[in-house]
Amino acid sequence: MDIKEYFARISYRGSYDKLDLATLTDIFQHHIRAVPFENLSIHCGESIELDLEASYNKIVRRNRGGWCMENNHLLSWVLKTLGYNVTLLGSRVYVPEYDAYAEEMDHLLLKVVLDDKSYIVDGGFGMAYQLWEPMELISGTDQLQIPGIFRLVEESGVWYLEKVKRKQWVPDQSISTSHNVDKEVCRRVYLFTLQPRDIEEFRPSNTHLQTAPDSLFVTKSICSLQTVDGVRALVGWKLTEIKYNFKDNMDLVEIRILADEEIEKTLREKFNITLDKKFVPINTSRLSLF
Repeated sequence: MDIKEYFARISYRGSYDKLDLATLTDIFQHHIRAVPFENLSIHCGESIELDLEASYNKIVRRNRGGWCMENNHLLSWVLKTLGYNVTLLGSRVYVPEYDAYAEEMDHLLLKVVLDDKSYIVDGGFGMAYQLWEPMELISGTDQLQIPGIFRLVEESGVWYLEKVKRKQWVPDQSISTSHNVDKEVCRRVYLFTLQPRDIEEFRPSNTHLQTAPDSLFVTKSICSLQTVDGVRALVGWKLTEIKYNFKDNMDLVEIRILADEEIEKTLREKFNITLDKKFVPINTSRLSLF
């Protein structure tokens, strides 16, 4: 495992001798624009290993992406190697269709302490709720980022991440968009505590999410990547491309349904992913990702 090989993978050519917020943010943004959030292994007959070396080989050497337990575990190694103070945290993701948070810890994120300030660093959420910058760990303060306004709220030791959504302009109204797309103004994303976690604590979740018949990751094939001005995602056969703040505090949302023969080319050209095994797209869940 070589930090310079990782930097080549994410096309990072900046300096990294200073442990400051600007450097942390720069590395983080290169990561989310180079490494997709994806669960394609599940739909290629591969298992997702909760192992740092396996994640490194998959993401850095095989030019793939991964989900939170791969992306953020790798990112924690990168930041620790550079000398940052990093702690693993666990969260429970909000499911809007059920208006509830997951019952068990199902998401890995990072806390980084810099100059006596704590920041949440999460390079493994994907889609339109992916942070673009580290978030200072302060309660009740709007933190404006290009994807929208993010906010952390603390109640009795439990922290909640929220995102204030912009309006969306969908030129092609013939293709349905997500759950309550016009009504939803603020989306809860996940809740977490500051209890330090060990990667082994995520092993049950890592197994459950890729094997349970009702798991979102079993019922949907997902690949999303942040771009310089938005995000693109392939969920099943639906390719969604969002350009943030396209006009008048409104995001442009373009949706296209792909044919089977377009999938492989789209993964290669839009996400820089070439799969080793046969990929079978799926989108049978009604749970929304946008």
